[in-house]
Amino acid sequence: MTIWRPNLSLLPVLIILSCLSFTHTPALSASFEEEATEFVQNLAEMAIRDLTDKSTPRTQRIERFRTYFNEHFAVSGIGKWILGRHWRKASEAERSEYLILFEDLMVVSYVDRFAAYVGEPLHIHKALIQDENNITVFSEIHQKEGSTAVRVDWRVARKDGLFKVVDVVVEGTSMSNTLRSDFGSIIRQRGGKIAGLLEALREKTASLRKDDG
Repeated sequence: MTIWRPNLSLLPVLIILSCLSFTHTPALSASFEEEATEFVQNLAEMAIRDLTDKSTPRTQRIERFRTYFNEHFAVSGIGKWILGRHWRKASEAERSEYLILFEDLMVVSYVDRFAAYVGEPLHIHKALIQDENNITVFSEIHQKEGSTAVRVDWRVARKDGLFKVVDVVVEGTSMSNTLRSDFGSIIRQRGGKIAGLLEALREKTASLRKDDG
């Protein structure tokens, strides 16, 4: 079964992207670029602090991560976009199960990476406005002393004064595009049916959850 497997050298970076918070309220006078930059910088640091405690039981870390992911990522929108044209063909029951399994895959896949994180803080270089509600924040992370910096571009959307991450691009590779390609490949391999992807996601999340017991 083919399920998205990120480049292992980039895992510390991908860990950070999965745990931003939206409780921060920037100063009203700040520009869009300043708000987005402060949002990414401060809350990536908070996520690292709150979600990398090795003494916290794994099940508790999973649920903590699930809360961050659901509240602070555009989970439903990302999941629908990743499924692409197959979303339109799926039944209501298939759509509902897919979104649950998509969330589970992301949460359970990364929870153990948090505990292993030992990287350096995020270094933001600039923010580029795409339109009045979308902006990209460009950053780098040095995973260890002397290592080459890893480029991480954060695509952030603003709605009703809140920011949500809609994609993260690591060294030019989009998380959403990678998942879209992998999920599409699974569907093709399993008879072109969304049911084939659901089966694969059930299998993968079940195997990842074995350590919970």
